[in-house]
Amino acid sequence: MATPDGPDEAPAFDTSQPTIARVYDALLGGKDNFAADREGAATYLKYVPDAGRCAIENREALVKGVQYLVRQAGIDQFLDIGSGLPTQKNTHQAAQEINPEAKVAYVDNDPIVLAHGRALLATNNSTIVVTADLREPQAILANKEIQDHLDFERPIALMVVGLHMHFHDDEKPDEWVRTIMNALVPGSYLFITDFVDTGEPLQKGMEKAGLESLGNGWIRTPERIEQHFLGMPIVPPGVDFLARWFPEDPEGDVPAAEELEPYQRILMAGIAKKG
Repeated sequence: MATPDGPDEAPAFDTSQPTIARVYDALLGGKDNFAADREGAATYLKYVPDAGRCAIENREALVKGVQYLVRQAGIDQFLDIGSGLPTQKNTHQAAQEINPEAKVAYVDNDPIVLAHGRALLATNNSTIVVTADLREPQAILANKEIQDHLDFERPIALMVVGLHMHFHDDEKPDEWVRTIMNALVPGSYLFITDFVDTGEPLQKGMEKAGLESLGNGWIRTPERIEQHFLGMPIVPPGVDFLARWFPEDPEGDVPAAEELEPYQRILMAGIAKKG
């Protein structure tokens, strides 16, 4: 991976406050977190004892989605926003195991992601890590590293996995995503996972945990989650709980929603295609 010159090379970060990326890393059993992040993870575990399993399921869903996008949709370019720390299997690994030429641009607003990502990906010329924020979509699109790395005249998969819940609807996160999708050519895809609200106590617990530890982490109805896809057609099996979501085998047998463990009814996933 090419490393540009400039202040980006040695980012400073505040370890006294928890961040989304590092709390998630702690829940996944990673080592790139600090005391404040572990306290945040403990808050999640207080309200949702299986919060760690939720984090693992979300990462497994990421892999399932990427495998579908590479094998079935023929995508070989990924813009992964809110990518987090490289703890478990990541987008570039899932994609490049199938297509070694697949290109990935990771974007996160936590400077520690840049520091760790660049160290781990120093020899991977097909993957870059950039510090930027979904709240500033035009800056993401104008980023020279991203522009040089990805070919915006060809389809790209925009990944916003496990990120929407950290923005309140009043911030209009769908409009940030729309700005980026508008810059992508037809045949591109949008991949999202989000916390769901179907009225279950554990879902409410996940929201309480997020608000208490990070100041964000809102749950949404399935109908509201579908709106994240901006009216684009959602590929089979649609938006569903992660344990029932298998885009490479949408007709396969899956457990009924009521048969899932309560923690398996906290997150939903979906992929849509831009026509």
